[in-house]
Amino acid sequence: MAIKLATPGVYIEEKNAFPNSVVAGSTAVPAFIGYTAKTSRKGQSLLNKAVRITSFTEFFDTFGGQPATKFTIAEATGDEIDVEIAGKNYQVSPEVAARHLLYDSLRLFFANGGSLCYIVTVGSYADEINKKAFEAGLNALISEAEPTLVVIPEAVMLDKENTFAVQQAMLLHCGQKMKNRFSIIDVYDGYKKRSYDEDDVITQFREGVGNNFLNFGAAYYPWAYTSIVQADEITLANFSDLAGLQTLLEGEVDAIYGDPKRSSEAKVEIKKLTDAGANLDSVHQTLNTISPAYKSILGQIRMQLNILPSSAGIAGVYAMVDGSRGVWKAPANVGFNSVTLPTVKITHDDQEDLNVTVTGKSVNAIRSFPGEGVLVWGARTLDGNSQDWRYVNVRRTMLFIEESVKNAAKAYVFEANTANTWTLMKSMISSFLTDLWNQGGLVGTTADQAFEVLIGIGSTMTPTDVLDGIMRITVKVAISRPAEFIVITFQQKMQES
Repeated sequence: MAIKLATPGVYIEEKNAFPNSVVAGSTAVPAFIGYTAKTSRKGQSLLNKAVRITSFTEFFDTFGGQPATKFTIAEATGDEIDVEIAGKNYQVSPEVAARHLLYDSLRLFFANGGSLCYIVTVGSYADEINKKAFEAGLNALISEAEPTLVVIPEAVMLDKENTFAVQQAMLLHCGQKMKNRFSIIDVYDGYKKRSYDEDDVITQFREGVGNNFLNFGAAYYPWAYTSIVQADEITLANFSDLAGLQTLLEGEVDAIYGDPKRSSEAKVEIKKLTDAGANLDSVHQTLNTISPAYKSILGQIRMQLNILPSSAGIAGVYAMVDGSRGVWKAPANVGFNSVTLPTVKITHDDQEDLNVTVTGKSVNAIRSFPGEGVLVWGARTLDGNSQDWRYVNVRRTMLFIEESVKNAAKAYVFEANTANTWTLMKSMISSFLTDLWNQGGLVGTTADQAFEVLIGIGSTMTPTDVLDGIMRITVKVAISRPAEFIVITFQQKMQES
């Protein structure tokens, strides 16, 4: 601003020496949508509101604890046998197939390096899981700027058609509505082995997930056996029919105790299951000591509760890799913490169809390797045939660059569309990309090889663009791509001496 010089004296005029800088945006801030124990705080509803949390303790304090998933015990009619009691085979299964998973999924997220995230509760444990609730949760995220990932672990608890509808809505939200987010998606029935027929879980997933905005999401298979739920978390609250349990355990007593006195003493303890005045915690501890069948049932319940879809844990892997290496590092060949085994053992041949397929809908594998443990062994988006957006890290790095530059460019909206402004914009973006290149996010022996920023009349604009108030900038970047296939050639050499 020019100083008005009218009165004799000394005047000070300050000028900015440096252009604005681009502040790097967040890269791995997932938004989890699902059901929680509490849906209000201090009298205010939390339904369909994005709440920012930074630790699992904060999640627990705000949204409450885990659901008491109830299980039934029924005599086995087929080959699927969970426990044997007094010579008979039984199945242990959840009372309701669609169980609430968000609480344990959040634990898996934090166990794998997650920290900052957003929670959108769409209902309590008393509510049935439904598609419209998840869609409302997605709409609640539209007004939030910080989340960069979208995860809905409980989507796979819906029926098949509604699961695919929610997953399509996730891709639509990320690729069309927001254009700056990435979805992590689970395969429906992903705990099952592939059958390679019309009922094959991967074939049905590829048909159901649709064809739109595939480069804004990645899918992972199979689900995982985790160690999230501990043995002391399983109690009598997890049984739907205590009277039926009492009958089973009394039958076991008659089979394992030959001494009538010991048998009678054990039955006295078992009868407390239906005693209204009994301390069930004490009964639980006693039965866990005296009844092998009860202990086996508890183990079976824990095993089933620990089967979780992988998406939340993968979000934690993204956060860990972004924090330690950068968003440009492919989130693969990384250990999957708190996971004992994948629910399906995938071999080299099995993964071939997952990774490279005619449809292009790549599904990333979670595999167990001897001596290495469970690893995330894939880094492709659902748009696996695209040369531009095949890899997760390439898609997410571009989103990171776009969002960072976009936010910085807002400072120049309504500035003069002249060469001075163009020079400032080019300098600002070039400085940001140079830093990114120095960190290894862009490829090239020099910065000029790694990126190019073009702006100006005759380059990116015409005089008509200036008259229309349009400033056009072209940014070209060479993003680091993973070495997905390493080929080592061995050949014998003629002896020279």
